Amino acid sequence: MYRPLWSTAILEELEYHQAQKLIRRGAAEDAATQRARHLIDRMRMVFDDALVVDWESLEGSFDLPDPDDEHVVAAAVVAGADAIVTHNLKDFPRAKIPAHIHVVAPAVFAADIVAVSPDAALRAVAAMAARYLAPGRSVGEVLEELASRFGMVEAVDSIRAVM
Repeated sequence: MYRPLWSTAILEELEYHQAQKLIRRGAAEDAATQRARHLIDRMRMVFDDALVVDWESLEGSFDLPDPDDEHVVAAAVVAGADAIVTHNLKDFPRAKIPAHIHVVAPAVFAADIVAVSPDAALRAVAAMAARYLAPGRSVGEVLEELASRFGMVEAVDSIRAVM
């Protein structure tokens, strides 16, 4: 229902922040770094066509409030992305982003995707729940976590409506 796109710079930033999050939650630094690296490796493997290249010439072209975010817009432009999905909305002001690219929060993106096909979203959540082995998790438990932990209330409500 969507095609993820990212650059090496985006993946490096994600890996760093994922490791830091795990450390804040009590993981040892080595274990956190290894788990973050594993996540990035899996993302690269599962979405082997997602890597955006040759974006560097556009970095610095957008006059964003945080210059460290320029690489994100540059990659989106080069890739022809329709959206940038981020919690960091304030650093991607509408006036600075090319008109064809929407900047949306993850919960809004999830709600939009689920609205296209709530049945497909339910199947995806069921597949997620099935991957939990010890302890197992039900579809309802996964939906509850999506709503409470990630704020995806609207997406979850749409999925529950088709259950």
